Amino acid sequence: EEARLIIDDYISFYNYERLQLKTRQTPYETRCLST
Repeated sequence: EEARLIIDDYISFYNYERLQLKTRQTPYETRCLST
């Protein structure tokens, strides 16, 4: 159970907070701009 919470936190960080070096945006921002 605790491992699942840690993984969920990491996934949300990876998708919504992590900046990509190439675009200087988060993956979420990149997806929003492409639609």
